Amino acid sequence: MINLIFDNLLQIHGGGHDSIGILKVLEDFLSFLELLTQQSLAENFASLLPGISSLNNLHPMVVHFPIALFTIFFLTDLFGSLLKNKLWRQCATGLLYAGTLSAILTVILGFQAAHSIEHNDAVHQIMLRHQILGISVTLLAIILSIRRFFANENFLNTATYGHFSLSAILMILLIFGADLGALMVYEHGTAVNIKPVQALKITPETIYNYFTEQPAQHIEKQHSHDHSGHSHAH
Repeated sequence: MINLIFDNLLQIHGGGHDSIGILKVLEDFLSFLELLTQQSLAENFASLLPGISSLNNLHPMVVHFPIALFTIFFLTDLFGSLLKNKLWRQCATGLLYAGTLSAILTVILGFQAAHSIEHNDAVHQIMLRHQILGISVTLLAIILSIRRFFANENFLNTATYGHFSLSAILMILLIFGADLGALMVYEHGTAVNIKPVQALKITPETIYNYFTEQPAQHIEKQHSHDHSGHSHAH
């Protein structure tokens, strides 16, 4: 669906006749709707959201929520205390609760992901440390949430150094845990479906064509905004 929209936007931009471009978009959209009626629910989901449907597990989808929520919570709570702004600290409380719930869900899906993806011994050691840090972050978040929930009215008006210390430790563990997660994915390719790329056969003829014909064709057509639309020859 996204590819359909962007492809037709490019056609309208370089089409020259807006009415023809709009009719082409409408035609493709109706064809897409007709295709949805002919497919199953799983096939329709894959057509609409191909990136999500290609995931091996849901852990990558939710892991960003606790990272973002805890980071905003820590900064909002810290500056709210320094500026003696009670409203900011009240907002930080809501962020903490939301981050804690998302962290619990992330840990559960993390264990499911660990048992559903193939990995070697090196990745397994990284994964164990990643799990320990994730559980530690979640436990600290639960402790901070309980403390916050049963606190008296003066809690938000005073500088609670013990609370801030636990929040700082939570952030440190969160950073190291996220770093290990990135190491597994971007260094070791864990749970990444890498498709082989066809190698280009290098010959004297292809080298000659690259340095003579291709750049000229690309430059000439790249800046052409005529009625035939954009044409980029690679």
